[in-house]
Amino acid sequence: MKPNVIVMLMDNLGYGDLGCYGSKLHRTPNLDRMAQEGMRFTSYYSTSGVCTPSRASLMTGCYPRRLNLHEDGHGRCVLMPVANRGLNPSEITVARLMKAAGYSTACIGKWHMGDQSPFLPTRHGYDQFFGIPYSEDMVPSERMPNRPPLPLMRQETVIEAPPDRDYLTRRYTEAAIAYIREHRDGPFFLYLPQAMPGSCDEPFASPEFRGRSANGIYGDAVEELDWSAGEIMRTLKELGIDEKTLVVWTSDNGAVEHHPQQGTNAPLKGWGYNTSEGAQRVPCIARWPGKIPAGMVRDDLLTMMDILPTVARLGGTKAPADRIIDGHDIRPILFNAPGAVSPYDDQGFFYYHMHQLQAVRSGCWKLYLPLEHKVSFLAGDPLRAPSSTLELYDVRNDLGETREVSKQHPEVVKRLLSLAEKARADLGDWQREGAGQRPAGWVDNPTPRVMVQGLK
Repeated sequence: MKPNVIVMLMDNLGYGDLGCYGSKLHRTPNLDRMAQEGMRFTSYYSTSGVCTPSRASLMTGCYPRRLNLHEDGHGRCVLMPVANRGLNPSEITVARLMKAAGYSTACIGKWHMGDQSPFLPTRHGYDQFFGIPYSEDMVPSERMPNRPPLPLMRQETVIEAPPDRDYLTRRYTEAAIAYIREHRDGPFFLYLPQAMPGSCDEPFASPEFRGRSANGIYGDAVEELDWSAGEIMRTLKELGIDEKTLVVWTSDNGAVEHHPQQGTNAPLKGWGYNTSEGAQRVPCIARWPGKIPAGMVRDDLLTMMDILPTVARLGGTKAPADRIIDGHDIRPILFNAPGAVSPYDDQGFFYYHMHQLQAVRSGCWKLYLPLEHKVSFLAGDPLRAPSSTLELYDVRNDLGETREVSKQHPEVVKRLLSLAEKARADLGDWQREGAGQRPAGWVDNPTPRVMVQGLK
């Protein structure tokens, strides 16, 4: 039996923002129940602290640096509106694999892997697209008045500009439910990348949720996302396809620091937009009744790159063999098979910020690399960035990274430095190309979506 697959991806939602991950502020009964009925992961990673690179990894099973989507064509850390660069049409996405395997495919929500026609979801294996092509915060402002209005699209046509951002979560949820009902006989692959809590200083929520939470508008947005997940799970049960459907719920990166209301990455250290644990270690819940054991919590080191090879095998196909795929088939871990372990324990997991390798994890150990100039979200020019020292932490047992232990474990440091050098040779680093990198997509004369459609 080929299962239906639903991947729900939140935007900038923190590790500690759900009840089942320790939140005392946010009421998330639907996601807490999903965790009770499925498997909750505590060492699940995004491949980046910002959204374009992480989303590209989910789609392709590859590190962003391999795809040359670790930055845009002008040295910025995400794709801006009217970008030259985008996800190369020659890449094989999870949607393209599933479509070839007989699945109906849909992307409903925030894309952010290129807003030009060759880069849109409909050119990457999706039968349907309803959503926005980049972040909801990329709108005209006093600082950037020449940006085009935020376009809401159906397929490759702009249908509104701008949409009311308060209603994005609700509209995406309603569209997802309509799609599930239409394709109840399956199999289908639904990618639902929500735009909330989002990148704006103040998130958005529909009037039904405004003022309801104990954490201001941020909490309102989180609780509406919980409602959204609950509505989708309820629909699966109502249609009798609950046991035929794998649902994965996660976030593209950790919560970012806002004022006065904000999310939390507790008990992890750090905020989004960098290579801290708080930026890249994200909540993840997987549920498939009768297949994934209920009530399980696993601390295996896993990443969103694993979605493509795992889902492909479940759909009766496999990851492409003509190129390097960095993710792994984690079905043994999902099904709690005896002896199942993370492949990253030996191979390592690499934390890149834009073009720079900054840290490595293997097993319980995370090594922050010594860097003469450590690039950050605010200091993208390496020559202006501050230096950083070598630091080693047991991030499995010391979640807040309070005990630096490099001197006590020189053999671990040596092994992780060796893994880092292999990554540099393959994926590259600052002022160094990697042998395994592939080109991003590129258009010479990008055009605003709104102007193309004649909207103002």
